[in-house]
Amino acid sequence: MKSVLHSIVLLGAALGANGVRADDVSAEIRSAARTVAVTTCATCHGPQGRSITPKFPRLAGQNADYITAQMKNFKSHTRGDADALAYMWGMAAPLDDDLIVGLAQYYSAQRPAPGTMSDSGAMARGRDIYAQGVATDGVPACSTCHGPSGAGIGAYPRLAGQSSQYLLKQLRAFHTNLRDVAVMHGITTSLSVDKMRDVADYLASLGP
Repeated sequence: MKSVLHSIVLLGAALGANGVRADDVSAEIRSAARTVAVTTCATCHGPQGRSITPKFPRLAGQNADYITAQMKNFKSHTRGDADALAYMWGMAAPLDDDLIVGLAQYYSAQRPAPGTMSDSGAMARGRDIYAQGVATDGVPACSTCHGPSGAGIGAYPRLAGQSSQYLLKQLRAFHTNLRDVAVMHGITTSLSVDKMRDVADYLASLGP
């Protein structure tokens, strides 16, 4: 961990202190971000962000605005789920805004991983919840914010093709407020674990 953080610190220092806008990333920043991604982040998130370990999210094709926001939350310690504390608080600490934007744009430009099929009944139930919500429980359609294909809208994250286990873990983190997001807490308090799992299985099946 110490050697990894030291490498990131050196790369960040090399970029200097000037901030950049999300739409104005220099070639130097892009190069530094790619170096960090392929030499450090790939250990957990896989080559080009296509993680094969359910514990760690797939970042390939994720919305840049969402990655930027989450990295800043890790750095400021405002995202408090267990993996954030165990891994990402420390990994984000040496990153400046320039490198965070560069990493976000690097991953958003990568091709997402293909979907993973599971039980057809679970996926069908999950599709219905995702597209229509659960009116009797006051649960809105997930597609309203995350898009009809799960690709995300604006700062709302891409969910398509994410590991089912990872998605279920995050839904439960919202439910218990380990991830303190009021809207998602409200939604997940009205969803049973079985319904969460069905939605996760459906989303995991969606490809690029």
